[in-house]
Amino acid sequence: MGFIRVKFGVFNPRSPTKITEVEGIVDTGAIYSVIPRRRLEELDIKPIERRRFRAFGGYVERDISEVGMEILGRRRTVTVIMGEDEDQIILGVTALESFGLEADPVKGTLKEAELLLLAISAIH
Repeated sequence: MGFIRVKFGVFNPRSPTKITEVEGIVDTGAIYSVIPRRRLEELDIKPIERRRFRAFGGYVERDISEVGMEILGRRRTVTVIMGEDEDQIILGVTALESFGLEADPVKGTLKEAELLLLAISAIH
């Protein structure tokens, strides 16, 4: 099994008409997506917080932000890591969940996820 590569759009939620396309890999083990800082700054996206992450056999600090994403014609706002030049572009699990998508490793694509609504109904 290889990597699943996907193209998706990124935009500033305050200026949704300017969209830039990026290509990265799907990583269902990554909580957040990673987009290069320089690409986000071109869209006037600013960091909202700095976080510490385990990576590369140690720890790194990266800024995070909220960005608009477009996948398969749908748009959502998701939290992303503002990656440095050496960071791989990643589509993480929180973005996949927001879009209701999952990785299909057999076909090497994204597919609709079976969405579950778990609720306890009142017993009368």
